[in-house]
Amino acid sequence: MQLESRLTCPKCGFQATEQMPLDACQFFYECKGCGEKLKPKAGDCCVFCSYGSAPCPPVQQDGGRKCCG
Repeated sequence: MQLESRLTCPKCGFQATEQMPLDACQFFYECKGCGEKLKPKAGDCCVFCSYGSAPCPPVQQDGGRKCCG
């Protein structure tokens, strides 16, 4: 299981590697490049599933199915 994900801001393209919570979804994230407040795209449970290089741990554990929904 991957515990880190590289988030990419859709507004400015800034990338930051962040530690993901093991047992919850992270709904908001503030871009460290431009300050944009990211929230999940429609149908995604968290910012890692929408903008990250790896989905959140709950989704990884559940075989790719949605969590927190």
